[in-house]
Amino acid sequence: MSNKILFIFEGENTEKQIISSLQKFFVNENTTVRCVYGAEIYQIYKDIVADEDLDTFNLLKDRNPKNKEILKDFTRNDFAEIYMFFDYDGHSSLADDNKLKELLEFFKEETDKGKLYVSYPMVESLKHIYDFEDFRDLSVKCKENVSYKNIVHNSCLKTLTNFNGYDFQIWKLIIIAHLKKMNHIVTDSFSLPDEIFEQFIVFSKQLEKYITPYSIVAVLNAFPIFLHDYYGNQGIKERIH
Repeated sequence: MSNKILFIFEGENTEKQIISSLQKFFVNENTTVRCVYGAEIYQIYKDIVADEDLDTFNLLKDRNPKNKEILKDFTRNDFAEIYMFFDYDGHSSLADDNKLKELLEFFKEETDKGKLYVSYPMVESLKHIYDFEDFRDLSVKCKENVSYKNIVHNSCLKTLTNFNGYDFQIWKLIIIAHLKKMNHIVTDSFSLPDEIFEQFIVFSKQLEKYITPYSIVAVLNAFPIFLHDYYGNQGIKERIH
């Protein structure tokens, strides 16, 4: 079995900074190759609808010249797992909650077509913490452009501003905060989860509690949840305690 992991990102800069910092402390047991998709998640919906036997690897490889260059010496069989990280971006003209439901159902197995992780509302949510206890109730409008990056820049803790400067202690605090937040979204308990929650379940709870009634999302980042899934419920707890 290959020990390579393929990470697929919506953007090129922020996501690469985060994963580079994260890999100093986590997911560094494997050889990884990073690939930028360069599009919103909703833009691949039509590709999925058109081809239920979709080959995710070749779709990404053919997406743009940079991807083709990065993946030129690889085939799908070279990668044991594929992980995809995208933003919710509910204000986008392409946004569609029903489509996202289908995408989360389609991309749910990392050893097959890939596993999709969603950040609410965007990847910058990783550092959108101004108080670790108040983070439980932190939400933002999601159906209009609120200049979210500026909101985060102006309100996050100064120690969280620069992804490249994160040490293990900062990662530990952030992972705990987001895992507790995920558990609060799903179970109403702001505590570390006792089980793995599929991304479809997290999104369903976001819809039920926040998006549909109030047009907001509970701020939540995909990367800590990915670590929770990757190491397992007990495994990640052992690593951050």
